[in-house]
Amino acid sequence: MTTTENTSAPVAFRYSAVTFDCPDPAELARFYGEALALPVVHSTDDFVLLGGAQDGAAGLGFNRLADYRRPTWPDPAQEKQAHIDLGVDDLDAAEARLLALGATKPDFQPAPDRWRVLLDPAGHPFCVSTVA
Repeated sequence: MTTTENTSAPVAFRYSAVTFDCPDPAELARFYGEALALPVVHSTDDFVLLGGAQDGAAGLGFNRLADYRRPTWPDPAQEKQAHIDLGVDDLDAAEARLLALGATKPDFQPAPDRWRVLLDPAGHPFCVSTVA
């Protein structure tokens, strides 16, 4: 058995985006785009990508999933698959702004003095905490 050596340069990987499944990509992109001041860089009926593409920074994508089921956090019946953490200077002001944009606040809050758990319009939990 012979093996060939790969003499080419190693492949360089970089983080480019995280994509959330949802029932309405445009709605979820509007929410996160306004919250994070990220522009739409690509859009179709079934997928929207925010930010990143023009300067190489990572973006956020939103993909239409026909049979999407909202997470039921903190109830484990339909677990969350992932969540995003947002750092802010003023926790109360950030929470108010995100609620005005369409987030909801579940009753259960594990550590409300340190961080808040909110749900985006598609039901994905995300955390907001003060940055040190």
